[in-house]
Amino acid sequence: MRRVLVLLFIVSIQLGVSAQNNPLWLRYPAISPDGKEIVFGYKGDLFKVAVEGGKALPLTLHNAHDMMPVWSPDGKSIAFASDRFGNFDVFIIPSEGGEAKRLTYHSGNDFPWDFTPDGKEVVFSSPRNDLNTSVRFPNKGLFGKLYSVPAEGGRSFLISSAGMQHASFDPKGNRLVFQDRKGYEDEWRKRHTSSVTRDIWMYDINENSYQQISDFEGEDREPVFSNDGTSVYYLSEKNGAQNVFKKSLGTNEEVQLTAFKDHPVRHLSISKNGILAFSWNGEVYSLRDGGQPSKVEVEIFGDFSGNDQKIVSVSSGATEMALSPNGKEVAFVFRGEVFVTSADNSQTKRITNTPAQERMLSWDKDGRTLYYSSERGESWDIYKASIVREEEPYFFAATIIKEEAVIASDKDEFQPLVSPDGKKIAYLEERNILKVYDLESRSSKTIIPAGENFSYRDGDQDFTWSPDSKWLVAKNSLGLYGASHMVLYDVNEGGEGVNLTNSGFSDGQGRFAMNGKALVWANDRDGKKPLALQGARELDVYALFFDQAAYDRFRLSKDDFDLIKGKEKKDKGDKSSDEKKKNDEPLKFDLEGLENRKLRLTTGSLNLSSFDMSPDGDKLYLMANFENRYDVWAFDTRTKELKSLAKTNSGPGRIELDKEGKNLFVLANGRLSKIDTGSGKVSNIGINEEMVLDASAERDYIFNHAWRQVKKKFYDPDLHGVDWEMYRDAYAKFLPHINNNYDFQELLSEILGELNGSHTGGRYSPRPENGDQTASLGLFYDESSKESGLRITEVITGGPLDKADSKVKAGHVIEKIDGAVLDLDMDWNKTLNRKAGKNILLSLYDPKSGERWEESVKPIALGTENQLLYKRWVTTMRDMVDSLSEGRIGYVHVQGMNDNSFRTVYDEVLGKNADKEALIVDTRFNGGGWLHEDLSNFLDGKPYATFRPYGFVARGGEPRDKWSRPSVVLMSESNYSDAHAFPYAYRAKGIGKLIGMPVPGTSTAVWWETQIDPTIVFGIPMIAFYGVEEDRPLENLQLEPDIKVNSPFEEILYGKDAQIEAAVKELMEQIK
Repeated sequence: MRRVLVLLFIVSIQLGVSAQNNPLWLRYPAISPDGKEIVFGYKGDLFKVAVEGGKALPLTLHNAHDMMPVWSPDGKSIAFASDRFGNFDVFIIPSEGGEAKRLTYHSGNDFPWDFTPDGKEVVFSSPRNDLNTSVRFPNKGLFGKLYSVPAEGGRSFLISSAGMQHASFDPKGNRLVFQDRKGYEDEWRKRHTSSVTRDIWMYDINENSYQQISDFEGEDREPVFSNDGTSVYYLSEKNGAQNVFKKSLGTNEEVQLTAFKDHPVRHLSISKNGILAFSWNGEVYSLRDGGQPSKVEVEIFGDFSGNDQKIVSVSSGATEMALSPNGKEVAFVFRGEVFVTSADNSQTKRITNTPAQERMLSWDKDGRTLYYSSERGESWDIYKASIVREEEPYFFAATIIKEEAVIASDKDEFQPLVSPDGKKIAYLEERNILKVYDLESRSSKTIIPAGENFSYRDGDQDFTWSPDSKWLVAKNSLGLYGASHMVLYDVNEGGEGVNLTNSGFSDGQGRFAMNGKALVWANDRDGKKPLALQGARELDVYALFFDQAAYDRFRLSKDDFDLIKGKEKKDKGDKSSDEKKKNDEPLKFDLEGLENRKLRLTTGSLNLSSFDMSPDGDKLYLMANFENRYDVWAFDTRTKELKSLAKTNSGPGRIELDKEGKNLFVLANGRLSKIDTGSGKVSNIGINEEMVLDASAERDYIFNHAWRQVKKKFYDPDLHGVDWEMYRDAYAKFLPHINNNYDFQELLSEILGELNGSHTGGRYSPRPENGDQTASLGLFYDESSKESGLRITEVITGGPLDKADSKVKAGHVIEKIDGAVLDLDMDWNKTLNRKAGKNILLSLYDPKSGERWEESVKPIALGTENQLLYKRWVTTMRDMVDSLSEGRIGYVHVQGMNDNSFRTVYDEVLGKNADKEALIVDTRFNGGGWLHEDLSNFLDGKPYATFRPYGFVARGGEPRDKWSRPSVVLMSESNYSDAHAFPYAYRAKGIGKLIGMPVPGTSTAVWWETQIDPTIVFGIPMIAFYGVEEDRPLENLQLEPDIKVNSPFEEILYGKDAQIEAAVKELMEQIK
């Protein structure tokens, strides 16, 4: 079939199909051993072209993503990575074209780097099992293990678990050069100098030893041996942009071979006759040592872009909703487009049709106009869509809809909220400035100026109109970061506003209730709180009454209220014109003694995602989390009775009540539904619509959106001095040459990497259906053994074979899995595919006794195994410290900077380590969060009192909730984000010493923004962290340890942790 496709391709050339003479975004070029041809990736397929340039022929034409080609030494085969089964596996294909053969079968991502010099095996990295002797942190994804797999297929064999990338053999096959990986930084970041940047190493296979080849504090990467094995070519940023360097292994003499500017050289490879190939600025180059780079002019004939336009069903995936004033329609956003659907049937209408994102919906009072925000040009603007024909009352059935811009400028304006009288629009300018736009005069007034609020993510600023359209209540930080108050503003008169809540706790979700007589909002004052400052908090709903009569009426018992209601009904009859006039009068606010008219409505705090109140205030509807799911509850504000209204069995969502209080509309898990508030009956709101998705136009929008977001929200307004306009143009030219999200994610990471900031880069999370999922038996194996069967080196504690009725021990051999013989011709991972939680049969053998037997076992998911490996590692570290200190020093690892990790620290330090004389606090491989203040305060206890019950002297004293004895902090290149801020705070407070390796400066707060294509996310570091001693942010300010200690591969992989030993030594000196 492959040969047929190539033949058809050649025929198309002969028939005169026009050529693409300058294809761009050519990635991962690999030059053939004879130096005559180069294979590269383009639009998810592999192409081959002569080194002199010319027509490129396709090697693969597959709907999967094929990349990272590697030539065999004889030039007859090419190994590459492809995601044909849900993850990247290694495949091999004849270099002249043909059928690709799969070589690896593990559901982790496998990436090929080289062939063995004899061409019999392909060398690749994979996030698989480690050595059981290793005491390095068990992060499989961070430290890919180096394996080889026979080119004809079969079992993979472990070469090294050091964590090698871009590994390449010397000509004799005795040594490998590779780039290391030490931490979590995005691989496409540029020009950073820190301890986490990659270095070049050489591994002597026979000696099992490692030698560092480069030590530049910036990036050194992608090494290859020279043909005689005496030198190494590699890429380095040591003189600016990443270029090609050559280093002699004998003399350490170094020469820079290229001098490209503005963009990095990528993807270095070498032929047997010494010709180098690489990519620069989206194109392929060749280079002879001593010569000048030569661009390979590539022509690609034919259309390989696929169909970027496809029909997409609009049935789930809604990201927001807004109920029409009459309750007959629901507007919602799907993939950045506005739709309106009937609340009673499945009729649905697409309102917008642009590549840009629309969001933040608001209905006009008549239900014939819908407002929303859109980012179509160089800024966010506010638009409206209106039904044109008078005889058509509903959007979902309208034939003509007119759209026009309402508020448009070069500033960002979004989040419109139409006043109840339809005459004004409250909205945000530049995310933090609250304004009101008068539709008649077409002028705006500022309500909250810049500098009072600080938006973190778009849409996090609350504001609400009063029923008479004369007042706004808005959440305001009042210039204090992290604070939030409910502040009342007179829209007509202006002024500073009145702080209604004045709470040190967090206010949000404010809205007027009971026809403007009260404000209801959520606050975390009385709810359960995390042990740390940051974390999930329980909320309550509170009410604040604007006059005494409304307050008194609301507090009546049910019996007293029923009596009054009966009398009012008897006296009322038909509503008089005087009463109607009274209801239309402007609201009046009695602000004297306001704090005395505040009520906590809920009697029990809740994990609350949304709430709404009935028109008369007698019912409060809550979307809250009980039993690990969100459901809808009804709370009677008079009887204080809480009842389950409807089971939604969802994640957090949003609810909205119609004006009559009869139906509650729900958006949860991307789906719309309606709940009858009387019966609790749930009706799904069917959506009968589809849309044409132009993926290419969508990617263009996301690219430009990301560029604009960075310009608006990056923590440094000067963008680290980067020419952001230039880079926009430089990278935008690649967009027509990208037809998939793998390439697009790399493009986003490349441009964001120009900022030289942490917390940036694109992320792509594909959602394959029925992809491979390798299960785990909870074992370590001898994967270097070339004997049949799998020899077990350790049974992991807590794993599926760690049970009383299992005889499996280290040294035993698995001979069969479900009857499949584990010989060398077969990849045993096949037998565990999608077997988690299912009974399988193991055939086992004990070489010592000669016994053979069978055991049934249920494998576990790899994620579960990772949790067991973490527990195992912590136990190993704790035991090591206990042994080295003879039981005098305690140990705790801080897994993340979050509440759950803080609870572990608190539990273990004041529990099993309570009697220890000193403490090691290990923060290595901590990816961050927000815990620096809590954790440093916890370790900064200063004794000031003791307790003496009945004359006895009790151990301990005050403070009881802090550690008050000596401690040290272990840190490394892998500390990230708040795991940089914590050791900084620990040192700034003078608590103790820092031991280990320098920590890169990554102390910024990030917003990871999910895009309208929900598989794409990118990050923006928005908030800088300044120490009081530095007149600069901690970002890119490396934190040096007091005692610097590395962890050599030869030690850490075989049971010795020099950093733990140094920490114990230091504390033993302090407590001797």
